[in-house]
Amino acid sequence: MKALFDSSSLKCSKLVTRTYSTSFSLGIRLFAPKIRPAIYAIYGFVRYADEIVDSFHNYDQEELLTEFIQEYKRSLKRKISLNPIINSFQAVVHEFGLHEYADIFLERMQYDLEISEYTTKEAYENYIYGSADVVGLMCLRVFVDNDNEKFNSLQSSARYLGSAFQKVNFLRDIKQDMENLGRSYFPNVHHKKLTDEVKKEIIVDIEQDFGKAYQGLIQLPIESRLGVYIAYKYYSKLLKKLKHTESEKLMNARIHISNPMKMLILAKGYVRYKLNVI
Repeated sequence: MKALFDSSSLKCSKLVTRTYSTSFSLGIRLFAPKIRPAIYAIYGFVRYADEIVDSFHNYDQEELLTEFIQEYKRSLKRKISLNPIINSFQAVVHEFGLHEYADIFLERMQYDLEISEYTTKEAYENYIYGSADVVGLMCLRVFVDNDNEKFNSLQSSARYLGSAFQKVNFLRDIKQDMENLGRSYFPNVHHKKLTDEVKKEIIVDIEQDFGKAYQGLIQLPIESRLGVYIAYKYYSKLLKKLKHTESEKLMNARIHISNPMKMLILAKGYVRYKLNVI
């Protein structure tokens, strides 16, 4: 039965989410049950595409990504794929009209195999739009259940939040990206050196994104607001920790949030949510 296959496919997407990101999977569990499957499907798809370009160095990454994209394209026509991750995602693409966003995202994944350094702000922002903002927009489509009026009013904030999350990731992973992947995303970071002045500029830019994102976050439907808020607070805490870490240390260690702190963020966020003060 196709329904049984689709159900098992979604379970695979859920497993991928929980395996690769404890923080993101926690956020999804705070969503209303009716929207969780679509978000699991989106995350599983973008996670696998990202893994191809970031992790499979002993394989032909270009060939793997090409095959992944080709199978996705076929699935859109067939409305089925024997790859369970793609099968789950194509159903969500059809249901919520995510075709354009998915194409842009896959194009940016190809960039990671072709471009190692973003030397201009325009190129940097273009990459972030396609690798992060569109993922936020895909999720927003699910959150508002295809309500075009709500989507249009919140899409700017969703983009700011996607950008903020991605920039925090770039700053946290700057050592790994440069040394292991040979990539430099920030246009003002040169010769594998992060100065205090440049770090301050990056932090201010991210803080501005978070500020603009919050205005839309508090207007999200109740079914998704708590999960997005917890993710927002987690990344805000991580940014604060990065802000107070010396630039030299950021180039030599990966900063993270401890599990007890994550639980504290969750508890405080839940209380504020119940008191209706977010």
